[in-house]
Amino acid sequence: MPRRELPFGETVIGVELPERTQFVQPGAGGGRLPPAANEAQAVRDALAAPLASDPISARVKPGAKVLIAFDDPTVPSYGPIRRLAIEAVLDELSRAGVDEQNVSLVCANALHRKWTNQELSTGLGDDLIKRFGQRLACHDAEDADNLVHLGVTPEGYDVEVHKLVVDCDLVVYVNAGYYLGFGGGWKSVCVGLSTWRSIRWTHTPDGMSMSLHKNRMHAVFDKMGAFLEQQLGSKVFKIESVLANPFQISRVFAGGVDATRQAAIDLLATVNVPRRSGGEPADVVIYGVPNWSPYATFATMNPILTLISSGLGYLGGHIEARGKQGCSVILATPARDEWDLTHHPAYREVWDNVLTDTLDPVRQAKPGCSCQLKGTDHGTCSFTMKSSGVRQGDRPCEARQRRRCQP
Repeated sequence: MPRRELPFGETVIGVELPERTQFVQPGAGGGRLPPAANEAQAVRDALAAPLASDPISARVKPGAKVLIAFDDPTVPSYGPIRRLAIEAVLDELSRAGVDEQNVSLVCANALHRKWTNQELSTGLGDDLIKRFGQRLACHDAEDADNLVHLGVTPEGYDVEVHKLVVDCDLVVYVNAGYYLGFGGGWKSVCVGLSTWRSIRWTHTPDGMSMSLHKNRMHAVFDKMGAFLEQQLGSKVFKIESVLANPFQISRVFAGGVDATRQAAIDLLATVNVPRRSGGEPADVVIYGVPNWSPYATFATMNPILTLISSGLGYLGGHIEARGKQGCSVILATPARDEWDLTHHPAYREVWDNVLTDTLDPVRQAKPGCSCQLKGTDHGTCSFTMKSSGVRQGDRPCEARQRRRCQP
């Protein structure tokens, strides 16, 4: 029987699999994109030749109010792109007669937690933090005084955004990197600078998508963005970054929201083969889960982030792409009983009081979901999910006395 090693938390675990097993390498495709020779120059070149938009200098007048929003640290982009892009935009604004005092910086953290200045400095640098002072803030999706509900699209989607999006003469958004087709585009504004009222329409098991093409989630964002522009005019200027690796950019595109996302998607498609391509659909899908989630940035993992966010979220596209309808899924992960109550105080309560009743992500309030409890002698989790119309799954392993994973 073939023997392979799977990611398993901070390490790997050896497994023996049947001879008929199909092996798929994560990220298999046409190779990696090369890093830009000069990242600062790549940003300046993109600003000088915007797609489907006038340059920033032509879109503002002296004295204009400008919002520069940027991806929060959950986007796994650890190089200087946020700082380089913001500084380049400030230079453009200065040449157009816009004083830096008229510019606000907002971290577009959507419903994620707010970040400390020390955490933000890892992407922005200390100088920007000091220069902007109180004009640097994290988006607060529950601060009603700084939110504007623009209305509802013809399809029924609410569009609610940070007040500065409405009040400023120009909005520049700095996207720090793509994960397949998940981010970028109108998601940056209509999620990153929005509220649950808007986010609820896409952040569902059947709504989210990593697809590069025909992305159902971004189809909704495009409608939201079109409505926003109908209400406010074309005031959003986008900077989209495609990474060579988590620390270096490969290409930067600047200009209109739709055009820059399309350019980024076209480039990504050259090195990312669709996960559905090749191989016979499987009865059982098996993969390992590393001890990582973007939502554990400056924090620690917990079983929800391990199993749901990373296991079924960021890695779960392999199930739909490679598994048969009704297939079983096995995740290899320690899923230790560890909780960061400072950064994720609500997660343990959800684990104890919600997931003990149901694992149905669509109807969490309805008891009686068909679940089974499985554990191993080593305290690791065997998590099995039945792929049907509505995703359901066996509950992660539980201790005999408490419904939580034990290390």
